[in-house]
Amino acid sequence: MLADSSRLTIDLNALAGNLGAIRAEAAGVEVAAVVKADGYGLGAAQVARRLWAEGVRSFYVARLTEGEALRAALGPDREAAILVLDGLPPGSGPRLLAAGLVPVLASPVQVEAAVALAAGAGRTLTCALHVDTGMNRQGLTPQETAALAQAPGRLRGLHVDLLLSHLGSATAPAHPRNALQLERFNAVRALFPDSRASFAASAGVFLGRSYRFDQVRGGISLYGGGPEERPDPRFRAVATFEAPILDVRSVEPGELMGYGEGVRAERPTRLAVVGAGYADGLIRAARGGYAWYAGARRRLVYVTMDLTAIEIGDAPARIGEMVELLGPHAPIDELAAAAGTVAHECLVRLGGRGERVYLGEV
Repeated sequence: MLADSSRLTIDLNALAGNLGAIRAEAAGVEVAAVVKADGYGLGAAQVARRLWAEGVRSFYVARLTEGEALRAALGPDREAAILVLDGLPPGSGPRLLAAGLVPVLASPVQVEAAVALAAGAGRTLTCALHVDTGMNRQGLTPQETAALAQAPGRLRGLHVDLLLSHLGSATAPAHPRNALQLERFNAVRALFPDSRASFAASAGVFLGRSYRFDQVRGGISLYGGGPEERPDPRFRAVATFEAPILDVRSVEPGELMGYGEGVRAERPTRLAVVGAGYADGLIRAARGGYAWYAGARRRLVYVTMDLTAIEIGDAPARIGEMVELLGPHAPIDELAAAAGTVAHECLVRLGGRGERVYLGEV
């Protein structure tokens, strides 16, 4: 198929299949969906509506504005819990109540603000408590959490539905931090016996039953990333990013390719110049990774703002033919490894321009 612009195809049927793979591993546990950053760049509205149709009833976002947009996208007929990981920033209370969002409280100041919000509204406020068990990012310390449990009046007007934490080394199953964080989380959980617990995101699900508790949070693996940051056959690519060939060039040995001194042809080299670059969300540092064209992996030679060059050998090539820069044959984890980053970053950068197509939309 010939085209004149890049195309990002989002396969929501693959998304549903990936949800099934997580459910199969975590049988009997609720699987929530993380749809922050606009559904990892793939469209939170479309992603959440399809996951809701598959039975998901809890969604995580980062920002208040994301929660408001998601509530509007789901509409009044799709009841769901929408949890805001930012918790309760100053001044956000009225908007949070209006959209029916659940704050994930991550500091004593936020807890105090939530108590005041509940009192002012004359109602009980459902919330979650985020405990930092060793990632050193967001969250109440175990000591702060224990102090809240030991002085219930500090939680007056709050229904602590969920106690959660986040693993920092789950992609490396043998890392000792996993067991340390689990030990700390179990100790805190014992202080809140009436609350549900959520500890594992995508990678944590696969550390074993003791990490799953009452709810797991499907993140990157919903979107096709492997739980150990490498391709995993249990998970299908949700995003396929393609761009058309604009030119085919032959380069003599010793010639430089692209900007600067970084890439020199060591042999006669045939390049296809493809119409997408870092302005479209590809990562410039991904050179040395692979695209897929004419039934084979093709080395990424360089990535510039609007153009990417791939080495195609003697493969026949036509102007306008599409090259798969990311997708089933060019896995997101491989591209991330080539760029020295993670699949999450590769996904959220995609789709800066060009066509966007959804498969399996509801």
